Amino acid sequence: MRRLTVLEVRPGALIQDLGRPGYAALGVPPSGALDAPALRLGNRLLGNPEATAGIEVLLGGLRLRADTPVTVAVTGAEVPVHGHDIGAPIYLRAGESLELGTVTRGMRCYVTVRGGIEVPEELGSRATDTLSGLGPAPLRAGDVLDIGTAADLPHGEDGVPSGPFSDALTLPVLPGPRADWFHRELGSGLWHLSATSDRIGARLEGPALRRLPERVGVELPSEPIRTGAIQVPTDGVPLVFLADHPTTGGYPVVGIVDSAALASIAQARPGTRIQFFYRHSKVRQ
Repeated sequence: MRRLTVLEVRPGALIQDLGRPGYAALGVPPSGALDAPALRLGNRLLGNPEATAGIEVLLGGLRLRADTPVTVAVTGAEVPVHGHDIGAPIYLRAGESLELGTVTRGMRCYVTVRGGIEVPEELGSRATDTLSGLGPAPLRAGDVLDIGTAADLPHGEDGVPSGPFSDALTLPVLPGPRADWFHRELGSGLWHLSATSDRIGARLEGPALRRLPERVGVELPSEPIRTGAIQVPTDGVPLVFLADHPTTGGYPVVGIVDSAALASIAQARPGTRIQFFYRHSKVRQ
């Protein structure tokens, strides 16, 4: 069995694949890599199926030792990889280490391994879910990770995208089922990403949305929540639900962030300016 040993790690390093969608009725979030395109790219570089489990690393600071020969790749946020290039296959001999420094742009980088990280599946996924506790525990120094069997030949990429990493995001949204509860629309406000954001939700700071007089004090029964839903709690400041979000909620949903834009939120740093613009028609729940 091929293996990697975790020598050094910071908080927030998690095993992730593309998640376990389809279990909302059981109260299970979809989970999975927040920057799914980065995980998919890393797996393609190594010849893995795109959903193969890798490591999501928050802000870098990871050192792994190859206990047997292995090929890996690093994608996602810009991070120094000592002695190697990001976005390309990296061959490690037995005893060699892969060391990630501190992320310089973005938030999350992904370490994929030819053959994938082998941990037990729960509900068909190896993803760590920080809300429900499903999946493997966050990585710690001393952990030994088994590696699976490679399924295909690496086929590389003509160009490896990075980012875009920006201090200002303009996010496309669909109007939510409660968009007409408030005096003004999401598109008229400017917010900043809060440092309290996590895999459950991107919490914003900025102007509060005020309910229309006839909606003040009105309470909703819990309704289904999907990834990208923009919910407005009692303080009026929106938050965007991400992969580990609860499956139901009782606050009004005013919009749904386009799924293609979620990776940019995953890579946004605290303080990033965020604006929304509506497109298409109202979403029904």
